Amino acid sequence: MKETRIQKMIADCGYCSRRKAETLISQGRVKLNGRPVKLGDKCGTKDIITVDGERLYMPRKKNLVYIMLNKPRGYVTTVSDELDRRCVMDLLDGVEERVYPVGRLDRNSEGLLLFTNDGDFANNIMHPSRHISKTYRVTVRPDISDEQLVRLSEGVEIDGKKTLPANVVVKEKQQGRVILLITIKEGRNRQIRKMCEAVGLEVARLRRISIGPLKLGMLKPGTWRELTAEELRAIRNAIGKEN
Repeated sequence: MKETRIQKMIADCGYCSRRKAETLISQGRVKLNGRPVKLGDKCGTKDIITVDGERLYMPRKKNLVYIMLNKPRGYVTTVSDELDRRCVMDLLDGVEERVYPVGRLDRNSEGLLLFTNDGDFANNIMHPSRHISKTYRVTVRPDISDEQLVRLSEGVEIDGKKTLPANVVVKEKQQGRVILLITIKEGRNRQIRKMCEAVGLEVARLRRISIGPLKLGMLKPGTWRELTAEELRAIRNAIGKEN
């Protein structure tokens, strides 16, 4: 019988992404047949996996779902929240499958957010080695100098590590604020905000408008739709995965 790493099995169950599953295992919240597991452990389809006491079940035939949402401000990117804040899952009315967010946008950020129950797909998009580009429309205050533009483009140090080079374009200048298009190929925590703060800019608004070839387009805030077949092919090509 072929065995699978437990974090992959958890993702295949649609519980969360593989990376999140690794965190749950490290925290001691996952058990296999009643015993705590560690990273690297494997299991079979007949084994019993529990997370915080909840048993996970492999679907007999999983209907894979790929969704994009235009996240509004004020929602946290979690499946549930212990502080009873509004969660992005509240916006997925009508989605019958159990899906989870791919990556995150912080509470005050908005724009394109993906959801799926395909663990491999989610892991490929989030994995740093894939360098999937993400573009943000960022409103900063008060103005931006050539020096600040160069620093953002070449990389700045945040959390003790320099960011990869970014593509930064001045889209529009208004009185007391500037609209930038910033494209990065990383996904570090609150990266765009921290980059701007590092060069002395205040972020007034942050909206993600694309992930690789996937574009937010005219999707209204708070609404979602499934990815088209063409979009799926494009994003899979971007992550180097055959269709």
